Amino acid sequence: MPPIGTPHTVRAFDAELDALNQKIARMGGMAETQLGDAVQALVTADLALADQVIKGDDAVDTTEDSVNEMVVRMLALRQPMADDLRVVMSSLKVAGALERVADHAAGIAHRVHTLKHHAPVPAVKSVGRLGALVLELLKDSLDGYSNRDTERAIRVWERDEEVDALYSSLFRELLTYMMEDPRNIAPCSHLLFVAKNLERIGDHATTVAEVTHFIATGKRLGRGRPKGDTTASFDMPESN
Repeated sequence: MPPIGTPHTVRAFDAELDALNQKIARMGGMAETQLGDAVQALVTADLALADQVIKGDDAVDTTEDSVNEMVVRMLALRQPMADDLRVVMSSLKVAGALERVADHAAGIAHRVHTLKHHAPVPAVKSVGRLGALVLELLKDSLDGYSNRDTERAIRVWERDEEVDALYSSLFRELLTYMMEDPRNIAPCSHLLFVAKNLERIGDHATTVAEVTHFIATGKRLGRGRPKGDTTASFDMPESN
């Protein structure tokens, strides 16, 4: 093997970095699909699509394992420095965030089966709107990561507050349905879990945006994200 630093080694490392970035991009596409299908399955009560999401979670896990193995090998053999080290180490964080996105999507898909046994509640449409917003942020965060687009990363980071605000509104809506009719308690409880899954996916999309900014600039996007989640201060609505 040629000494580290020869043109051959540099070209080989460049190829490995490209392969790592491609694998992250592929994993991002898988996570996007999982999330989009999970939300669609929920809104349309499509059990077959929900099953597809549940089965697809394993493929995302396998891809994360592959990313981890690539990173360990590159650290051991290439000893990357400066910008390259940021890219390699950040890949672990992005892969972990995407794996959690897929896990949350599978969790939503599992609840599609449970909700099928209950009468539908209008709040499903509101959950669908939250899902569409979160999917938009996930796509933007991944596009920003692929292009090292710091402006897009900052926009995603700032819009996390928008996700939190919609989640808080949905939380209140679901509590109101539960207080109005005890028959809504079971389905709305499951929708609360779905909404929380979506809010967490929004956080993971923001994590990807933060990583993008760090890779491109070497600086972190501040200590505190803008937050709009006010659910901790909610009082239960009074029943009539």
